[in-house]
Amino acid sequence: MITIKELKFKTMKTGLIDVDGHNFPNLALMKIASYHKLHSNSVEWCNPYKQYDKVYQSKVFTFTPDCNLTVRSDEIIKGGTGYGMYDELFCDDSEPDYSMYPQFEHAYGFLTRGCIRHCPWCIVPKKEGNIRAYRDIKTVLQNKNSAILMDNNVLASEHGLTQLERIADLGCKVDFNQGLDSRLVTDDIAKLLSKIKWIRYIRTACDTVASVEPLLKAVEKLNKYGIKNYRIFVYLLVKDVKEANERCKILKRLGINPFAQPYFDFSKNIMPTVEQKHFARYVNHKAIFKSIEWEDYKP
Repeated sequence: MITIKELKFKTMKTGLIDVDGHNFPNLALMKIASYHKLHSNSVEWCNPYKQYDKVYQSKVFTFTPDCNLTVRSDEIIKGGTGYGMYDELFCDDSEPDYSMYPQFEHAYGFLTRGCIRHCPWCIVPKKEGNIRAYRDIKTVLQNKNSAILMDNNVLASEHGLTQLERIADLGCKVDFNQGLDSRLVTDDIAKLLSKIKWIRYIRTACDTVASVEPLLKAVEKLNKYGIKNYRIFVYLLVKDVKEANERCKILKRLGINPFAQPYFDFSKNIMPTVEQKHFARYVNHKAIFKSIEWEDYKP
């Protein structure tokens, strides 16, 4: 028989499942791990041969196949954009537990949430709403000296611009892996970006014909403050391949690094075409991309 004293100090056995794999840290699962450890509960990656009190299963991307792992648990909680769930995490104020992903050296997090844009292919407006302040860079960094920041439009926020100034002052390295909005790059912002230490690239996007001119103006400003084109990385949405190739040619002439992303929409059952996939492979395979033109590419 279990006594009242034993019940009081009985720890909850918590399991975690990262459906997308371990190619990048899952921020939600790291926060959940931190929360449960703070409450003296055991936390580990889910083992199909063990019994748990609670298992959290997180899926970030809609295109990731669901997990078929056998789970033995009294309760299974699924969450994440990949499951079409946009509710705020119950322990969002917890700081991430990086011991769950010891293979990654950088901190991960957001300085702002939301976006001022309403791009039809983007889930952020529905998921997070308008732009708002969220975290301070020192809170995100914890004891690290570099950070992968996943803000969707940090330049659209006064708080975000203040954080960029703090990043420059701290001298830490960063990467805004969702890209910066080229339409918002003023002369002052370009100067500020030139003072920041980048892990590798300054990222932006060129998803439509209308986005070409703002991108070129932003590049001109960045060049003015010493940022070379090979340090600029551009996400390139691919719907109409011929039109996407025209955008790509402009980037290629400038020596800017494009990354092609075929358009898909699982909610409407719109999947990438074979031609879109071939074009993405052509663009993203740099040895091929630099040596021939798309018209001469034979998949």
